[in-house]
Amino acid sequence: MYERIMEHARVQDFSFGSGFCAGSFRVQALHKRAVVYLPYGYSEDRQYNVFYLMHGGWSNETTYLGTPENPNVFKNVLDNGIADGKIEPVIVVCPTYNNTSSDDSANYSLALRLTEKYHNELIHDLIPAVEGAYSTYAEDTTQEGLQASRDHRAFCGFSMGSVATWRTFQYGLDYFRYFMPSSGSLTSDGEYMASIVKDSGHIWSDFFIFAASGTEDFAYSSFKDQIEAMADVSDGTFRYANNEGEGNLYFLEQEGGTPSGEYAMEYFYNGLCWIWQA
Repeated sequence: MYERIMEHARVQDFSFGSGFCAGSFRVQALHKRAVVYLPYGYSEDRQYNVFYLMHGGWSNETTYLGTPENPNVFKNVLDNGIADGKIEPVIVVCPTYNNTSSDDSANYSLALRLTEKYHNELIHDLIPAVEGAYSTYAEDTTQEGLQASRDHRAFCGFSMGSVATWRTFQYGLDYFRYFMPSSGSLTSDGEYMASIVKDSGHIWSDFFIFAASGTEDFAYSSFKDQIEAMADVSDGTFRYANNEGEGNLYFLEQEGGTPSGEYAMEYFYNGLCWIWQA
């Protein structure tokens, strides 16, 4: 299905200065890299939605898009989805929560801490750097400008990237409308998730969660428990629906789906086919 290669769609390296990595006895400034996909025909004369896509454990910012010299298969998926009119032309940004330690993935508790803190550099460093460089719906990169353009921004992730997605929901609801977690949970406490929304001042119609997991994924059970716990909150903060007019929570279950990059790309593709469509 995805054999055509469109050479003019571009994958670019993007360097930026992030926040600080704080240890017990030191503070270190970090200079990090993201990989950016610009759709075929990208023009400064139009505005683009932005899709932030986070990798999982034992991965990095090159996992899904590859590099400018060696693009990975997901670039081809994006090319063809956009060419076929199934995906809105979109800027895709692949960042990393990794810092400088070789244990960032192997050390599970460290990875959890990094994903919990990631929103600081996402909001204050990466989004302004990206959306100040490319043509997006943000009129400027002030806090007000980024919040005003939240409808045109999504955060997505698989596995540990899904945990980062839930953390972005927790800390970045003012900056993102769409969230696409897959196969990585945060909590089984639905009331806690509802409190995030209420404490932020938002209501159910201000966001949409497109969740996905495979039934043979080791994270499936806990992930489904979280989704069901959210849907069970009695005040209607989370409402199952396949459209934004009626609700804000959709759960895609892939029968036989395993914790693999192949299934992750299926979830990303399905979500991109849905969001920002007229």
